[in-house]
Amino acid sequence: MPSQPIGNQIVFKGFEGTVENIETRATTIRTYDGRRIVIPNSELFTNAVTVNTAFDNRRLEYDVGIGYGDDVDVAKQLMLDAMLSVNEVLKDPAPDVLVMELAGSSVNIRVRWWIHPPRRIDDLQSRDKVITAIKKKLVANGIDLPFPTQQILFHDQTDLVKVKYQSLAGSAIHFFYLLKSVSHKMATIR
Repeated sequence: MPSQPIGNQIVFKGFEGTVENIETRATTIRTYDGRRIVIPNSELFTNAVTVNTAFDNRRLEYDVGIGYGDDVDVAKQLMLDAMLSVNEVLKDPAPDVLVMELAGSSVNIRVRWWIHPPRRIDDLQSRDKVITAIKKKLVANGIDLPFPTQQILFHDQTDLVKVKYQSLAGSAIHFFYLLKSVSHKMATIR
């Protein structure tokens, strides 16, 4: 028998849901979008299974990008305050905020927090509230939330235009001579 008791929420090979039934040959899970998945127990014995509800608490994380001109320490404190204002976020273990990357258009900061219980619905609800609280707090305090940008530099294309024009003009002249040659041959045939 697999070690996923009925009611546990698991992830297995791209499927995620709640264990509904365990039989001799197969385990049935109900996905969060209302599908039933039947997994052979031999598969559960020989492959990795993530049990999201194995422990009382679960840590979640989300990356937030701020502008390069913003004060990182101020932004980190604002994010921490925003997380602590959400009821679903546990105070112990405490949430934390870590700079993760100096990216192309932002300084990426990871926020991490714990929830109880660790069910999928609690994950989604706390994620919604945490991200909303962080965005509101940062915007209210003038912290930039940049989106990816790309700089495009144009060089002087005058020479390129001349070459294309000359090429087109040459094609037109070539086409004219081709037509003249064809009409001369047609006249000769008559």
